[in-house]
Amino acid sequence: MKQAVNAGAVRKLERVCVFCGSSGGNDPGYLAAAKSVGQLLARRGITLVFGGGRVGMMGAVAEAALTNGGKVIGVIPAGLVRKEQPRDDLTELHITQTMHERKQMMAELADGFIALPGGFGTFEEFCEVITWAQLGIHTKPCGLLNVKHYYAGLLTLFDHAQAEGFLRPAFRRLVLTADEPEELLAAMEQYAEPAIERWLTRQAV
Repeated sequence: MKQAVNAGAVRKLERVCVFCGSSGGNDPGYLAAAKSVGQLLARRGITLVFGGGRVGMMGAVAEAALTNGGKVIGVIPAGLVRKEQPRDDLTELHITQTMHERKQMMAELADGFIALPGGFGTFEEFCEVITWAQLGIHTKPCGLLNVKHYYAGLLTLFDHAQAEGFLRPAFRRLVLTADEPEELLAAMEQYAEPAIERWLTRQAV
């Protein structure tokens, strides 16, 4: 799938929001990928925005970023504080009242979005920011890190939706994908929004 990039311009990403699981999965390669993303963001001076917890993939990406001198902003709803155990050494920690407020704040803080392997929550968070891009609410790059082909089935579904007429080709191109963190970050930095007919007036997010 050809993705929207602009070779003549580089998008500055100061903060990247990472969606990922509160568990680590069955394959150690998933946690390793989360650590690689945290390390990469820290090395590049990009602040990590994430769900705030110290468990699973969330904990791994934050730990790696902090260990490598990066800045990390956590956003967590009050109802999940006990379950997901936010770290006390984050650069910033925001506790919201609801999940909706959490997602809104994460979106406002970030210049782009990466989804690592995760479950229903990760799928929902990524599909929501893609939908916002489709509606013109934001123009920020949205990428899936396809660790060990984890998102192969979802990408096939997106292609099927396009083939069946439920997803325009321009909307499909909103989804950036790569197998390696460096490759995905490069695609996000070169991202140029495809020409899309809009139904909504763009809002600031």
